[in-house]
Amino acid sequence: MKTIRNFIKNSKGATAIEYGLIAALIAVAAITALRSLGGNVTRTFQSAANGMNSTGNGS
Repeated sequence: MKTIRNFIKNSKGATAIEYGLIAALIAVAAITALRSLGGNVTRTFQSAANGMNSTGNGS
């Protein structure tokens, strides 16, 4: 019976799970932000490349 009480009182496992959930939430938020930012960076470089190509044609 004492073993069961000690097992119920032990909160180390719950704390580890909470940290894992927090890390997962942060990872999802970071991935979402980077995907959005990545699209903006791609469009910016594509626009710059198009601008350089149009001025470099000798026109």
